[in-house]
Amino acid sequence: MADIAALVAAVLRGDRRALARAATLIENRAPGGSTIASELEPLAGRALILGITGAPGAGKSTLCDRLVALHRSEGKTVGVIAVDPSSPVTGGAILGDRIRMQQHHDDPGVFIRSMAARGTPGGLAHATGDLVTLFDAAGFDVVIIETVGVGQSEVDVARLAQVTMLAMAPGSGDDIQTMKAGVLEVADVFVINKADYPGTDKLEQELHAIAGQRPIVRTVASEGHGTRELAQAVNRCERNERQFATATAVRIDHLGIAVKSVDQALQFYEGQLGLPVSLREVVEQEKVNVAMLPLGEPRIELLEASAPDSVIAKFIEKRGEGLHHVALQVPDLQAAVERLRTAGARILNEPRAGAGGHLYVFVHPWSTGGVLLELIQA
Repeated sequence: MADIAALVAAVLRGDRRALARAATLIENRAPGGSTIASELEPLAGRALILGITGAPGAGKSTLCDRLVALHRSEGKTVGVIAVDPSSPVTGGAILGDRIRMQQHHDDPGVFIRSMAARGTPGGLAHATGDLVTLFDAAGFDVVIIETVGVGQSEVDVARLAQVTMLAMAPGSGDDIQTMKAGVLEVADVFVINKADYPGTDKLEQELHAIAGQRPIVRTVASEGHGTRELAQAVNRCERNERQFATATAVRIDHLGIAVKSVDQALQFYEGQLGLPVSLREVVEQEKVNVAMLPLGEPRIELLEASAPDSVIAKFIEKRGEGLHHVALQVPDLQAAVERLRTAGARILNEPRAGAGGHLYVFVHPWSTGGVLLELIQA
């Protein structure tokens, strides 16, 4: 473990040899590889993660090469994970960083790693996600994932990338129908590479019928044409993705369970199920005794009435013990309340402090399909 800790520290210092060694341990699933990824995961999340997928011959590597050069011209550091076909003899990558993107091999701001798909469906090797974490935590501004090819199942790149580019070349129109159930749906940007070839207009017309509002960019990567326009389209998608993620950053905070006695309920949840109690308090304004039990990030909230006229006492009298409400955490409680009121939802109270001091409101079951919903400020 001391060696792994030293290796992680070296990666964080920018030691490229340590980065290569860590990548090898992760890719080969060697002892310590998973530990490296888990140690670095909290430090990741700053890089722009791009995915490039497309059929063989679409020019993915050339597009990748041009994007690397463009980002480097802007002073950004770039890590590239190139997932190649596997050798049937060695299991390693048939293609490799020895023959791709050679103009960058002496650039300290670029790190290229070729890895074998090893028969993994989805176009990505099993360790790709951990390598993305490694490169991100190592401080690269941009991480580009280039997949082995496309097909209906090869859409895993969208799970890792913030923006996924689908590279196609004129003459691939027959393939569009077979791809509709897969990668066409997850592509954020469509790239018609080799746009100087016959059939470009036809391919773009077919893509317009599928793409909706998603951008379609023409490039001739071998000559550098269209690369800047592609980067601009990617940046617009990345901004939209971040805005959407912020607007929809809603997650389950807790499940509220009404019980006659918190102490008796804890005999099961704590004593038998083994859940720890993170908080016990009395919320005077709601007239309830509360116990919180974490389940990872979400929690179970046990609610016991502290007065006979409390909401919980009335709930148990009418319905018995059981699920009382579902609580969701929202990034902007006031904005959520205004949006819901405008849409006609019935808000039961103005924002006020509850258990743990968090601001909350309740939404009437009439508006939510029969479930009392609590919204909590993140």
